[in-house]
Amino acid sequence: MNTSRGVRWFFGICTALVLAFLYVPLAVVTTLSFNSSASLAWPPKALTFRWWTRAFHNEGARDALVVSMKVAVGAMIVALVLGTLASLAVQRFKFFGRETISLLIVLPIALPGIVTGIALNSAFRSIGIDFGLITLIIAHATFCIVVIYNNVLARLRRLSGNLEEASADLGADAFQTFRYVTFPLMRTALLAGGLLALGLSFDEIVVTTFTSGAGLETLPLWIFRNLSRGQQQPIVAVVATAVMLASIIPVWFAQRLTGETGGITAGTR
Repeated sequence: MNTSRGVRWFFGICTALVLAFLYVPLAVVTTLSFNSSASLAWPPKALTFRWWTRAFHNEGARDALVVSMKVAVGAMIVALVLGTLASLAVQRFKFFGRETISLLIVLPIALPGIVTGIALNSAFRSIGIDFGLITLIIAHATFCIVVIYNNVLARLRRLSGNLEEASADLGADAFQTFRYVTFPLMRTALLAGGLLALGLSFDEIVVTTFTSGAGLETLPLWIFRNLSRGQQQPIVAVVATAVMLASIIPVWFAQRLTGETGGITAGTR
């Protein structure tokens, strides 16, 4: 399609504005992590690596990072199992209420986090479960399942059922068909969904606030708690920058994996 130079310039400027809107704040936080001042004053008077060294030796930040990784990995594993089973049931079988069940599985990621947090908090209290690492993993898995479910379901819908039928005709049982035919065809969707679920769990703060136990603090909670402390503000900027840089790796892998096979299918919070 032929477009005039003016139209190309217009869309180019719009694209630049969108990128600036998204990444200028991240660039500011990254710059402030090297600020020689103990405050988040802008512009920085001088640059230093002092706060990076202090952040590396900050015991609270390290402990919070370990908790966040445990919760994220645990939630991802739970979501991989349940999300995959749900997607296989919805795609491979026809039964009454199938579309309703599909809607109910996707719904948690569309609900406000505070609603999900309050609901889970009330549920855990009524059942008598003590708040801690387990409650955090369960809470995070409720919305991580959606990411896995959407990715695997989209992949299954693109796969031909003839391959599974051919496997059955050759004498393979259901488990062998899944192991040698279905799973290899959808493993990139599982890996991409798992990476996205890992990132989604890692930065969750609203649901975490309502479902974490006493003395148990994830990295987002640690950042939020220390942001108002003057002497900790540069360290918070360092931690935020480090998390941002570390998040690029799983997002890049997920994009590469899904880009080769048709795009990411994931909900947003």
